[in-house]
Amino acid sequence: MNKRVLRTASALTGAVLALTACGGSAETDTAAAEGQGGDLGPLTLQLSWIKNAEFAGEYFADSNGHYTAVGFSDVTMDPGPGPIETLVASGEADFGLSNAVATAQVIAEEDAPLKIVGTKFQKNPFTILSLADGGNIATPQDLVGKRIGVQAGGNETLFDALLEVNGIDPASVEKVPVEYDPAPLIDGEVDGFLAYLTNESITVQAAGYEVTNLPFADNGLPFVAESIITTDEMIAENPEAVKAFLEAEILGWQDYLRDPEEGARLAVEEYGADLDLDMAKEVEQAEVQSTLIVTPDVESNGLLTISDELIDQNLATLAAAGIDISDAEDLFDLSLLEELLEEKPELVEVPSAA
Repeated sequence: MNKRVLRTASALTGAVLALTACGGSAETDTAAAEGQGGDLGPLTLQLSWIKNAEFAGEYFADSNGHYTAVGFSDVTMDPGPGPIETLVASGEADFGLSNAVATAQVIAEEDAPLKIVGTKFQKNPFTILSLADGGNIATPQDLVGKRIGVQAGGNETLFDALLEVNGIDPASVEKVPVEYDPAPLIDGEVDGFLAYLTNESITVQAAGYEVTNLPFADNGLPFVAESIITTDEMIAENPEAVKAFLEAEILGWQDYLRDPEEGARLAVEEYGADLDLDMAKEVEQAEVQSTLIVTPDVESNGLLTISDELIDQNLATLAAAGIDISDAEDLFDLSLLEELLEEKPELVEVPSAA
């Protein structure tokens, strides 16, 4: 079962995973067909996962010509999973999609020259997934006495932080090592399973099971995810490229919000055509992730923005996870996004599905 894991800092110093760009047929063809832009040269974006509906906004930005319209000559979307921070910090990718915890960890432990310049998911999709007629874990207190499947590495850090912020004694919960297939949950080997709202939760429901979710974002661990990261050097030396990329991203995600189902189709039939994706699952994923993207703050401030209150919540989450980021400026640089939205206030619009 597909699932990503928070990367630990050791991933930054390890060997870089060899990734092959396997773009859908629309990527390079669209750029050529549009015949626009080019002043900013080619762009490489490192995705956080396989080419499913999670990146529907990027597919719209590409297929509708937004990347080329803002000045990029060509766009390569490299699929994950992989050491996103390593690839961006080393210059092998211009931008990457990560999350606040993973990015902060490599900044704190490896002094990686990275910043989050905007975010898609205001609410992270991590959850403790359980069966309604099984563990039925609806509150943090329901974890007590339960067996919880947790993947090794960064997910363990995150789970331990969930217990910490909710005042739960780790000795009262049995942590069971698992991989990313939720079969142990279905088979009754565990009562709960660390999962994604936009992935395993949907898959298990599609298999005919009623599920209960305990979302981390609503239970003491709010942090942004699918965040756009780039290097300090890119921000300082190529600010126009950063602003152009952010503009294309906003336009693509505006298109997505107008038609999430088309975003799912782009994933299934074009960009992820070689992955045998299930259309019904991708449509549901597109609908669920819209609730992670659009919040009252986003409706007021625009896509990709991060409020001061949410930044403070992220810092509190990092502290709970034992990650030493004391100042927001060590992790976030939203100055170029703010400039862009001041220059082009029409980008603040957050459309709804037709």
